[in-house]
Formats: sequence, structure tokens, C-alpha cells
Amino acid sequence: MLAPKKVRHRKMMKGRRNGLSWTGCNVDFGDYGLIALDDAFISSRQIEAARIAITRHMKRLGKVWIRIFPDKPITSKPAETRMG
Repeated sequence: MLAPKKVRHRKMMKGRRNGLSWTGCNVDFGDYGLIALDDAFISSRQIEAARIAITRHMKRLGKVWIRIFPDKPITSKPAETRMG
């Protein structure tokens, strides 16, 4: 799975999502592309699951380029803990 090799800080500030990204919307590699309909943080497991599903659907005849990288760590609370 994708993960940064070396990070300066283990956790990152939460920040805010600002809608869709239009900077990387051009297709630079290949003939087709996927565009996001909603803004969301995507984990490396989701990227890997999408890559496997696409390559299985194409029956390994084409090439898939992944142009996003999960460099923002997303933490979550453990199960059955109180809020706060």
C-alpha cells in the first residue's frame, strides 16, 4: 500500500476540505480518467482496492496510473470509547 517513507510529524492538523480539486483534472496519461464527484480524504486501502478492481475489470489488458498519494494521516478513536 502507499505510504510516505519519511514524515517530519507523525500527526497532521485536521484542516478543512475545500471542495473538488481542479488542478489535476486533465488526463495526462492514457485515454480515460476518473473525476471526483465529492470531496473526501482517501486512504491508501481505498486507493489499492480501486486499483485492484479496475485491473480485474480490464482483465489486465491495460495500464492504470494512480495520480493521488495518501500523505495525510487520518486517525480515529478506538471502539467503545467516550467522546472528547
